Amino acid sequence: MQIAEVPPPLEVEDSRRIFGLETEFGLHVVAPGSRPVTPEEVAGHLFHSVVQWGRSSNVFLTNGSRLYIDVGAHPEYATAECDTIEDLIALDKAGERIVQDLVAEGEQRLREAGVEGEIHLYKNNTDSAGNSYGCHENYLLRRRADFAGFARGLLPFLVTRQIVTGAGCITRTPEGAHFSFSPRADHMWEGMSSATTRSRPMINTRDEPHANAELYRRMHVIVGDSTMAQPTTLLKIGSTDLVLRLLEARVPMPELALAKEMQAIRDIAHDLSGTATVELADGRRLTAVEIQQSFLDSVVSHVDGLIERTEEVERILDLWQRGIDAVRTQDYSGIDTELDWAIKLKLVKRYQDRLGCALDDPRLARLELAFHDVSPTRGLANRMERDGLIRTIVSDEAIERAKTVAPTTTRAHLRGRFVREALASGRDFTVDWVHLKFTGQESRTVLLKDPFRYEDERVDMLLGTVVS
Repeated sequence: MQIAEVPPPLEVEDSRRIFGLETEFGLHVVAPGSRPVTPEEVAGHLFHSVVQWGRSSNVFLTNGSRLYIDVGAHPEYATAECDTIEDLIALDKAGERIVQDLVAEGEQRLREAGVEGEIHLYKNNTDSAGNSYGCHENYLLRRRADFAGFARGLLPFLVTRQIVTGAGCITRTPEGAHFSFSPRADHMWEGMSSATTRSRPMINTRDEPHANAELYRRMHVIVGDSTMAQPTTLLKIGSTDLVLRLLEARVPMPELALAKEMQAIRDIAHDLSGTATVELADGRRLTAVEIQQSFLDSVVSHVDGLIERTEEVERILDLWQRGIDAVRTQDYSGIDTELDWAIKLKLVKRYQDRLGCALDDPRLARLELAFHDVSPTRGLANRMERDGLIRTIVSDEAIERAKTVAPTTTRAHLRGRFVREALASGRDFTVDWVHLKFTGQESRTVLLKDPFRYEDERVDMLLGTVVS
């Protein structure tokens, strides 16, 4: 049975938004001298404890987030719904620790299976075989009839956003190696599509809001890089949110539609000077710096009007401008503790000077991997953060809490509470983004279609059956 109908959605302020991040982690085993082992076997050992308590390799956690093995044997972690970027950063970083916590037992089970090796999990976007795996962003929007046109207006921003929010990478070609803004850019094949793997679009248009479909639509952005530095995540999500606010309000925006989006995203990725121009649909040619500055100027012109001037907004705008200026002036010293690509470039150059090597040196490839390793001891980014070389936004205590506790101001609070109490009761249950259900002889389901609702009498009634 389903407990009652969905209550009317709560009234929410126009500025309030639900955010989410999905991260696919690279999985690698270093086992010299041992028998060959497949990614599927490693993933099975890694998720053994998850299957033990969750009866599946696809589970929801007490922090409201989803953890599962994705296609290709990638561990994937999707954050719970957040209505603040700080909560999102804390949950995102908590996901790194959650998957890393599985490694010790995974390695032990490998040893029992006759494989002496180390399991590495990487929060990056490409592997040495040329495969790409993603970091997807989700922004809840009010439903509108012109979604396709609305989403297309975001594409010039997403194509050029990499100059400030890219993860940075060494790109190796037959002609040599060079440093690029984004490892993901070369793996995008379309501006918009309802597919995610066949065509790999920048925006996935599949209509799957995980909410009341009459009210909401989800902007599912696939083009972004996985980022290690918290300020980069702040800027990636924050700048996109601010641009979306203008588009949602139908604010007249500069005409910046690109003539050839796929060529543009690649040309920009491989031009660290920021001087390469891309063709617009109207025939003009602009640089990524000029396009990003145009979006930033549009946002700034609506602060104190459409956009409230909060401390967080000020921080986003400041870092956004400093990132653009750094590319324009080629002086990265003002951002090389905050933006991933600049942090990594500084690290690579330092090792180049120490080793006296070219960019295509295999030792630098290993350095790149180490930067993205989520291990607290082996991971370079985590070590640099502890040493004060990468700035932070949220506290370590907030991240640790986010491993087990959901945000308190969204639907995730109800889901996290349900999972915690259901596990403690020993009852069989199923859960997804919108359903909470006890299974068995008297199955009961609650349908949660409002992602802003964090209190619900129906959930109280459902959990009351645990002790009744």
